[in-house]
Amino acid sequence: MTSANVRRWTFQYLWYILIPISIWLYLAHFDPMAVFITAVLAVIPLTNLIAKSTQQLSMRTTTILGSLMNATFGNAIEFMIAIFAIQAGLTELVKASIIGSIILNILLLIGLSMLFGGFKYREQTFSKDSVGVASTMLLIAVAGLSMPTIYAVITGKSAIIMSRAVSIALGITYLLSLVFVLVTHRHLFVAKRDVTEELSWGLKQSASVLLVSIGLAALESHILVDALHPLIDAAHLSETFVGLVIIAIITNVPEHLAAIKYGWRNNITLSLEIGMNSAIQIALFVAPVLVFVSPLLAAEMSLAFAPFQMVAMILTVMIISYIGADGICNWLEGVQLVAVYIIIAIAFYFI
Repeated sequence: MTSANVRRWTFQYLWYILIPISIWLYLAHFDPMAVFITAVLAVIPLTNLIAKSTQQLSMRTTTILGSLMNATFGNAIEFMIAIFAIQAGLTELVKASIIGSIILNILLLIGLSMLFGGFKYREQTFSKDSVGVASTMLLIAVAGLSMPTIYAVITGKSAIIMSRAVSIALGITYLLSLVFVLVTHRHLFVAKRDVTEELSWGLKQSASVLLVSIGLAALESHILVDALHPLIDAAHLSETFVGLVIIAIITNVPEHLAAIKYGWRNNITLSLEIGMNSAIQIALFVAPVLVFVSPLLAAEMSLAFAPFQMVAMILTVMIISYIGADGICNWLEGVQLVAVYIIIAIAFYFI
């Protein structure tokens, strides 16, 4: 093993020391800020393991199913944090993190993928059919999430019942969309496989690593959420900003790593599929599931979001629909998407 490989190996595996350290700090009742920071840092190597094991499993499937797997397991940490946060009574933070993840995956993830890809390639092409279907699904998500919000704002009444009815419609639509892309019209969604990827893990090893890393991620999610209340009070941050920016970034590391890598390797179609599929899955599946799970956690979560959050989501979907219309992207479009995300994050900091 060369010295460069030794340094790379040491740097990579030193991160795993943070997992027992964060657990020890939590059990020893250390300062919540220290507990939160170490828990966040401990999630980084776990997200790397989730991303790598998911990649190894996805390489044994079609490219579209592989992108769905990346989106699904990439959202696993977010789902676990949401469960613990709802249990802790932080429903507004959870709702903000839902909108934040949708915005993050569309603007920051895809923007960074286009930007890094643009460093090597003057222009990159992607499947207009794939992006067109995804854009339509995102518009449906906007419609579904907007109705309870508008109802709550206009009437001043609870949107719990409406949210459950809308959640059923969104969930069914999402499941039928999977049938469309995986069965009846799969020929429209064929992205080229990255030829630089190799099967370095066996099937059992990949599955075992994925299960163990998800289990540890669940533990770290519990520790992270438990430190949120003191952190919010000490840092004078709103639940909305923490959910929409901080939690959204923490929980979407795997998709970002995978998507940026594909953009760098001139496979921007797969980057777009990962980002948009992740956003669609959060809006049409994760959010509806949380609506029905929340009563089991002694809480009630609706799909009535703050109007400013819905405006940010609507702008996001409009922008990606426009940029994805021509099937060609470049580094400047990546910069534009990232800039819009930064502007939205700044706005929510001051709200």
